[in-house]
Amino acid sequence: MGRGLLLLILAALLAGAGPACGQTPAGRFDGWATAVIAADWRDGGGQPIQAFDNARRDVTRGFIEAGLPREALVDHSLRPDAADPVTAAEALRNVTDVAARAPRGCLLYFTSHGSPRGIVFGPDAILEPADMANLVRHWCGTRPTVVIVSACYSGVFVNALAGPNRMVLTAASRERTSFGCGAEETYPWFDGCVIETLQAATDFLALAAGTRACVARKEAAAGVTVPSEPQLFVGAEMQLRLPTLRFQRSGG
Repeated sequence: MGRGLLLLILAALLAGAGPACGQTPAGRFDGWATAVIAADWRDGGGQPIQAFDNARRDVTRGFIEAGLPREALVDHSLRPDAADPVTAAEALRNVTDVAARAPRGCLLYFTSHGSPRGIVFGPDAILEPADMANLVRHWCGTRPTVVIVSACYSGVFVNALAGPNRMVLTAASRERTSFGCGAEETYPWFDGCVIETLQAATDFLALAAGTRACVARKEAAAGVTVPSEPQLFVGAEMQLRLPTLRFQRSGG
């Protein structure tokens, strides 16, 4: 299909209503919309694997435990052989809905295969940087926004998503692959490091630093000679705001 149908989906979403207004919330992450999407489910040979879905499940759990509200969170797998399959179009509509209901901030997490063009998004589509930028602009506007992209070559998204109200973390630079997308892996390595680091990270900046250090350790231990080089961008507004957005765990 790919690109033609995906562009129609994007056009329909971008023609919709903008974010709704809401009352001033009490908690740090009240009013934050969260979306976690496993956009592929195959290994490099096209065979089904569990690593992306495992990551979606446990990344979602980790962010809920860190204080992101479950009632304003959607998590989807785009694998068509799931018991209750979700299409790319349905996933995008659901993110649009939750972003409209939770207008204070955005956390968007994508895990998939990637190429220098963008990330795989469902059975036969590629989500390119310009498309992602349009979606994030529509969903999140000027509200504080964290976008995490776990995929090979995911650094291609940094320039398109950069903005003063944005933090962007990617699993690799625009020239590099990431690792861990095989049948023998529980998670892609980057996602596994996010999950591990989330257990003790105090905020998004600590999460980014810990995840990048974890990836470097895993790659060194495995003898990787061309490291993935995860990328981090933090806009000027977010540099001031992120230290105030500390994760809130029960009992902490």
